[in-house]
Amino acid sequence: MKLIRFGEPGKEKPGILKDEKRWDVSAIVSDYNEAFFENDGLIKLQEAIDKGTVFPEVDATVRLGSAVARPSKIICIGLNYVDHCVETNAPIPVEPIIFFKSTTALCGPDDNVIIPKNSVKTDWEVELAFVMSKKASYVEEANAMDYVAGYCLHNDYSERAFQIERGGQWAKGKGCDTFAPLGPFLATKDEIADIDNLPMWLTVNGKKYQNSNTLNLVFKIPFLVHYLSQFMTLLPGDVISTGTPPGVGLGIKPEPVYLKAGDIVELGIEGLGTSKQHAVAYVAN
Repeated sequence: MKLIRFGEPGKEKPGILKDEKRWDVSAIVSDYNEAFFENDGLIKLQEAIDKGTVFPEVDATVRLGSAVARPSKIICIGLNYVDHCVETNAPIPVEPIIFFKSTTALCGPDDNVIIPKNSVKTDWEVELAFVMSKKASYVEEANAMDYVAGYCLHNDYSERAFQIERGGQWAKGKGCDTFAPLGPFLATKDEIADIDNLPMWLTVNGKKYQNSNTLNLVFKIPFLVHYLSQFMTLLPGDVISTGTPPGVGLGIKPEPVYLKAGDIVELGIEGLGTSKQHAVAYVAN
């Protein structure tokens, strides 16, 4: 299945992509949230589809929201591609580097990215994210995929001055509003034949900056589930983003390149769709 959420911000309804069309499943699903995943929502929804349940069609022009409702946490893995470590002059991690994105950063795949107030170094990061299907604590790596619901495209936007130059944790530069566009859809595991061999790319104003493959991940999904579950309980619906390959603005030589208002960022991962964000300047409410 491919799960979508559609509608105005804060009023999204659950749906599916099927036969290249969008279908509204809100009559049987309240939302793609912790309760949905925890109570075998994926199984029940698939059963309804298999029975031939008729769902209302959704107009293709309706906005898509984040592929999942706001989770309990968004966990990110830093420096998880060897060549990204090289471009940023960072050592290859012996263990995964963990940081959190604020859940208020979550937004739709094609929503505008807002360059934060006082930002001078807003950067992009195409990433493979996965979503937890059930509660996980002290999980063995061999069983880890039993806890994964599916996969999403994610752009882990980062304000490098906030992240690197302001002291403290990376979260300062990671959690700004609109810094976590997720989707266009959540693909369940059966939709992807080999999650460890998916081409991925990102362009800014049509110029390709990132062009890699998930096979280059240092720490792969089963290990990440196992590892993270040693330090915290992962809840159904939690989002884990696996890191970005080389080609971020920070690593461009001879001078870094950062986003400015008017720029257009497009990205994609094979099998997980594409997204597009227009960069806009922060405007006080």
